[in-house]
Amino acid sequence: MGLPLEHWDDIRAIISQDTSQLSARLRAHRLELFPPSAAKTIRRFSSSEAAKLLGINDGYLRQISLEGKGGNPQVSPSGRRTYSAADLQDIRVNLDQTARQGRRYVQHRVNGEHLQIISVMNFKGGSGKTTTSTHLAQYLALRGYRILAIDLDPQASLSAMFGQQPEFDVGPNETLYGAIRYDSERRNLGEIIRPTYVPSLDLVPGNLELMEFEHETPKALTGRGVSDILFFTRLTKALDEVENNYDVVIIDCPPQLGFLTLSALCAATAVLVTVHPQMLDVMSMNQFLIMTADLLDVVARAGANTKHNWLRYLMTRYEPGDGPQTQMVAFMRSMFGKRVLTYPMLKSTAISDASITKQTLYEVDRSLFTRATYDRAIEALDLVNGEIETLIRNAWGRAT
Repeated sequence: MGLPLEHWDDIRAIISQDTSQLSARLRAHRLELFPPSAAKTIRRFSSSEAAKLLGINDGYLRQISLEGKGGNPQVSPSGRRTYSAADLQDIRVNLDQTARQGRRYVQHRVNGEHLQIISVMNFKGGSGKTTTSTHLAQYLALRGYRILAIDLDPQASLSAMFGQQPEFDVGPNETLYGAIRYDSERRNLGEIIRPTYVPSLDLVPGNLELMEFEHETPKALTGRGVSDILFFTRLTKALDEVENNYDVVIIDCPPQLGFLTLSALCAATAVLVTVHPQMLDVMSMNQFLIMTADLLDVVARAGANTKHNWLRYLMTRYEPGDGPQTQMVAFMRSMFGKRVLTYPMLKSTAISDASITKQTLYEVDRSLFTRATYDRAIEALDLVNGEIETLIRNAWGRAT
């Protein structure tokens, strides 16, 4: 038996009131963390961290710094050098000018190397999808690649991680929807892209406007919308407009299998599925894969691209001391072999604590954590991202 009709008006009013109050509180919280005069930044890196990101040894970095070719590091009274992300860029350019033949430090694509488009996805929320996307995008940018991060999730968590509050900072026609919509208001993707505080890393933000694509696509498919391009090719064609500006595109997909996710799958050259190694999560992923395979069969018959350089499963929030999780990881490896990434992303208080203030491990001050906690998290993160970087380079035919 349903509620009396008048109660529905009360519920709508309550939801509207709660939304207004929550938005105001979130805005106040954001201003407290990041006042108008403040801006998100990537933290400075120690000389050993900088050398690792550059692919050189610490001694050589010190040498070129003393020669004035090592950016503009800050030097503490004790002689400890720290480097900014901009310093890393400058050093790469200088290293390339004197590098032996075949050695490259600026990692931009060359002729014959196709744009890598990585769709990060899972059917279930809480699998670490956005955390993975954000850290991967920042890592690759710090390693010298030109990165475009696309927030395809209407909940816009990726945008928030990059300091873009969806309800305040992203206006109409300023999400990817603006570049893939069916009517005359469609914009060039280049007009929507925003720079971030990370050198060589740009963002296409998201918000609830993305749901318009889910609503408009059925109309276009039945001929009631204005459409000259099939829905599953629209994202690909939008990316074609900016292809020459980037080496890698990372798409944070919504946690459902709709037209947005299918578009990302068809545009992708690679797919990364994040999985929390617990039975319910793996069962949910199985349902996701069944539906994905069925829908890809349908769009493939209509001419969609379903060929990819690689597909990998990433175990996330993994606790090595948890017996059932370890068994589940072994179970996944026994079935999928090398399609499960060698390195899992460990569960970490450093990452979860940093996310409270919408920060990554490349942003948060490492002094806020014990050395062991931070080093364990960053090591796991670098191993995962380094393995994905190797897959990218292999797809280009580069030596690793």
